[in-house]
Amino acid sequence: MDQEKVKVRLFVDQPLAEEQAVSLEKEQAHYLFGVMRLTEGAHVALFNGRDGEWRAEVTQVGKRGGELVCRAQSAPQGVPPDLWLVFAPVKKARTDFIVEKAVEMGVRRVLPVQTEYTNSERWRVEKQQAHAVEAAEQCGGTFVPEVGEMAKLDRLLADWDPARRILFCDESAVGTAVSLDGLEPGPWAVLIGPEGGFSEAERARLRGMDCATAISLGPRILRAETAAVAALTLWQVAVGDWRGESGHSPDLRDMEGGA
Repeated sequence: MDQEKVKVRLFVDQPLAEEQAVSLEKEQAHYLFGVMRLTEGAHVALFNGRDGEWRAEVTQVGKRGGELVCRAQSAPQGVPPDLWLVFAPVKKARTDFIVEKAVEMGVRRVLPVQTEYTNSERWRVEKQQAHAVEAAEQCGGTFVPEVGEMAKLDRLLADWDPARRILFCDESAVGTAVSLDGLEPGPWAVLIGPEGGFSEAERARLRGMDCATAISLGPRILRAETAAVAALTLWQVAVGDWRGESGHSPDLRDMEGGA
């Protein structure tokens, strides 16, 4: 079975193993057979977030269903670093973008928070979880982050486990040097504020937490979706799974020089 010919990836909430039969739901059958025009004998890459990726063969085609059979594992199960993205939702398309990029960048959990200046309280867990699944299908990942319910920031921080460090993106630090000194591997959360920024009370509370590290994202104020991608990139390069097999970070002096 030629891996290069497997063009379609599909998430299924079913066990995957060699010769395991997988039944398709109506929507999945429509996508594979109506949209992608696959026929019996075609190959599909399947993953469920637990058992890695499997190359499966289409054995039954139907308008309302179908069946695939797993033939061989094409990739082991991957697990990203223990990193959460905590952010204040913004307008719909931009929130969708943040969730999509969080999956691509490699986070384990996505948590929306309501801050004092959050101007969008619209959040549907089921829809955003489905959006995360779609992003994993597109980016080749085998892990789908958990998408949480909306929580008030003050309540979240009140119950925060201090063992999980917080990389707090502080817009008031714009213009100061981007410094990643002191970041060490372990459980972390990247925290992104709303369009209006954090309130003075929220900023003071975060700066008073021993587990929180404030960081500048350079000389310009970034939109929420840009800040999320920038902060996740910095964290991944510094202490995440972008460091390569040696475990050493690349030289970040070029990144820090522009602040």
